Amino acid sequence: MKALRFYAPGDVRLEEVPEPECGPDEVKIKVANCSMCGTDVKIRNNGHPNITRVTTMGHEIAGEVVEVGADAKGDFKVGERVQVIAAVPCGECHECRKGWMEVCENQTSVGYQYDGGFAEYMIVPAEVLKVDGLNRIPDGVGYDEASAAEPFACAINAQEQLGIEEGDFVVVFGAGPIGAMHVRIARGVHKAGTIVLVDINGERLKMTADAVQPDATIDGSAVNVVEEVMKMTNGRGADVVITATPANITQEQAVAMTARNGRISFFGGLPKTNPTISLDSNLVHYRQLHIHGANGSAPDHHKRALEYIATGQIPVKDLITRHVPLDDVMAAFDMVANGEAIKVTVEP
Repeated sequence: MKALRFYAPGDVRLEEVPEPECGPDEVKIKVANCSMCGTDVKIRNNGHPNITRVTTMGHEIAGEVVEVGADAKGDFKVGERVQVIAAVPCGECHECRKGWMEVCENQTSVGYQYDGGFAEYMIVPAEVLKVDGLNRIPDGVGYDEASAAEPFACAINAQEQLGIEEGDFVVVFGAGPIGAMHVRIARGVHKAGTIVLVDINGERLKMTADAVQPDATIDGSAVNVVEEVMKMTNGRGADVVITATPANITQEQAVAMTARNGRISFFGGLPKTNPTISLDSNLVHYRQLHIHGANGSAPDHHKRALEYIATGQIPVKDLITRHVPLDDVMAAFDMVANGEAIKVTVEP
């Protein structure tokens, strides 16, 4: 079968490999869709400390069960349509016992420690099944939509920490697929008031705004974003700011533009080579700001994401603007890196 294999930074190969065999406590799936995100581009370019061997990439996965091990948890049947979690908690550490599975200290990941979904077939390991991380796809939800449940789950995790209230003024930095999902969740789940989408790529900003219809957009390459938000809020600032972009300046701007008792999500991680920002601590102190990190998701967030998609409360179908065959997966990296699509999905 064909699989996209990571060998080293800058050395990623689409090649023929043996079809994987299903162990007694595993499930084997035929991959239907594996969507791509900015993390995949970063792994291609820079590698990742958790990838210590040649591995198949891809972590936003949906497919069909083709084999079930005799001792596999979950009572899955051949032919069932399923979606796979990406971040795999251990289920046993202090954080997991507290219900904080998204920050499990022993977390492993599909596409890192386990072979991922940029392949014709993949094995769902026992570690995923142990934490109820293989989800049946609801009727009416396509494989491509189900593959988008993984980034959707991460956005759900971030927003549930922010206490978004009906009518809140929300700013989302980043007009990529995650930013688009943040706009829809803030509106469709939390009933936010004015939602502003910000990006420095004018074309991508327009493309995403046309899809998710924020109340306003700001091109950060053309104007001072903080000043614009302050004007829009009559000097009060935003109730909630989400930085869904790996840019230091957006985190600094978020602190500067947030209203008293406002909430900030540092959703996008910063480059390992430049992970610090300049923080006016007095703004945090005197405005009583609440700054939250957001790291991945827990298995339950995936279930909620699939439910929101199935009910139509949060549509994602229209956000998947490019469908690419596995043979052209190298081109998909460039589409994501250049912001040529909202969401790119690969189809073996």
